[in-house]
Amino acid sequence: MDFLAATIRIATPLLLAALGGILSERAGVFAVGLEGMMLAGAFAAAVATWASGSDLVGIGAALAGGAVIGLLVALVAVRFRADQMVTGLSANIFAAGVTSYLLRANGGRAPSIHLDPLANWPVPWLADLPVLGPLLFNHPPLTYLAAAGCVALTWWLGRTQAGLTLRATGENPEAVFASGGNPARTRLLAVIACGAVAGLGGAVLSLQQVGTFTDNMTGGRGYLALASLIVGRWTPAGAAAACLVFGAADAFGLRLQTFGLPASSYVLQMAPYVIALAVLAGLGRSAKLPAAIGQSLE
Repeated sequence: MDFLAATIRIATPLLLAALGGILSERAGVFAVGLEGMMLAGAFAAAVATWASGSDLVGIGAALAGGAVIGLLVALVAVRFRADQMVTGLSANIFAAGVTSYLLRANGGRAPSIHLDPLANWPVPWLADLPVLGPLLFNHPPLTYLAAAGCVALTWWLGRTQAGLTLRATGENPEAVFASGGNPARTRLLAVIACGAVAGLGGAVLSLQQVGTFTDNMTGGRGYLALASLIVGRWTPAGAAAACLVFGAADAFGLRLQTFGLPASSYVLQMAPYVIALAVLAGLGRSAKLPAAIGQSLE
């Protein structure tokens, strides 16, 4: 039971970042900048909560922090037609440097940020169910938000005009333009929204799991989220399943460390990334990318 709970806990920030990445990639823009968006969200959430004493302020700041990185990526990659891969990697490096600098901007030393992690919100009656109750219905609020976001995004992409327009922009932007739409604006908004949602994933780390912010605390989770959405074929349900697999691998690696195996803890921490590479090598080759992803708009 503890293992399954840890799997859900570890998968939560990955799922939120993956949901944001789906918005960007289904619109035709590679979501390589997820790592930087998550890091900016984690930083903004921790500092805003620490300064204001309000978790809601921190969550709002996480949305804004991730959206700022998303806006930078959107302007450079969509408006000025720069290479999307290079832009995303540059955004990751930029976010790592800026958050580290801002954390030490006042006096040159990082402040001691200690926050009370978000408490669990047991769902009335459902949390009392045997076995499934504690596992599924006794989590902090951002975990419920990730699950609800998965359902909402599935409905939005498949059942709304805006969702269909976003998907069409990633497949055939010329057709969207011919029908009276604006594919450039759609891409801009999709990447900004991607940043905001990924920023929530960062807030899970700083507000819900750790209760502080440290340099590069995302630790490559943005790339795992990117792998998850590819393995999940750019669908929320598929991405959720992949995030749970990677979360289980991470949780299993943490448990192995307690068994005193003659192996370095750094080797065990590599488990989810090795699995991600293996899965991408096996399944990623057959993944069908959105037809217009990576293509600049004329």
